[in-house]
Amino acid sequence: MTGVVTGDAVVLDLRPARLPSRALALFLDLVVVGAVYLLIGIGLTVATSSLDEAARTAASLACFLLVFVGAPIAVETLSHGRSIGKLACGLRVVRDDGGPIRFRHALVRGAMGVVEILMTFGVVACAASLVSARGRRIGDVFAGTLVVRERLPTARTTAVPPPPPELVGRFAELDLSAVPDSLWLGIRQCLTRAPQLDPEVGRRLAERLAGELVTRTGTPAPAGVPAVAYLAGVVAERRTREARRVFEAAGQAGRAPGATGGPGGVAPAAPPLVTPAEAPVGPTDSAAQAGSGPSGTRPEGGSPASTTGFVPPA
Repeated sequence: MTGVVTGDAVVLDLRPARLPSRALALFLDLVVVGAVYLLIGIGLTVATSSLDEAARTAASLACFLLVFVGAPIAVETLSHGRSIGKLACGLRVVRDDGGPIRFRHALVRGAMGVVEILMTFGVVACAASLVSARGRRIGDVFAGTLVVRERLPTARTTAVPPPPPELVGRFAELDLSAVPDSLWLGIRQCLTRAPQLDPEVGRRLAERLAGELVTRTGTPAPAGVPAVAYLAGVVAERRTREARRVFEAAGQAGRAPGATGGPGGVAPAAPPLVTPAEAPVGPTDSAAQAGSGPSGTRPEGGSPASTTGFVPPA
């Protein structure tokens, strides 16, 4: 269940359960209750074997009412509308306004269930569920409850619908820095679930979120623009700004100094190879050239190192 709840306390994530899922949940509940009743009945038969017929009949009737009526009421009250079968099928009993049920709701549903489920083998409950627009049986009508689905299919699209073409780029000057993430989440949930809501409920929710957005931005919404279209346009502008910010950050990282080895993003050239003929003249070679004659001959007593710079090993 999401945190977005309308002013009418309508839970947005839940849908009314239909007859097939409710019938499967009821079958699982009856299997569990029947197994419990069988075990208790065997023990009760052994315990009341010494009593007379009237006492055994009274004990059997009390066991039946306790297991088939009292136990489901207690389970639905303590679990807030989730019996074993409903829990397995992803269903839950809630009030008409979406809130959790209490003991009086479970009591009315359980009492009516004796008539429309146990005494008529579920025929009345099935007929009432098929006739009802929200799949409610007679017990739900008298108790003011509704069986809804808690687990919805995950194949639904969650993409935010695009804004109308005339609103694209219209909110480029809007200041969105003061809008909290919780409000953005609420706007996104409203836009993605708008087709699933009642039109009037969706309109009121969109108007409330648009009013909060106007309060945060300090700029009134354009006149004549529906609240849903206004929210879609602002969300599209926020998405455009985030994409532009990501591209600019990536471009600055690519042009940063040292990113490719040089100050301007260009790798420095490797030093050229020096051959022995191009080797620079060292201090010893300079002295040898200074003391040599015009013909370049080696002076008297000179060593090979004075002219070539090479020192033979000792």
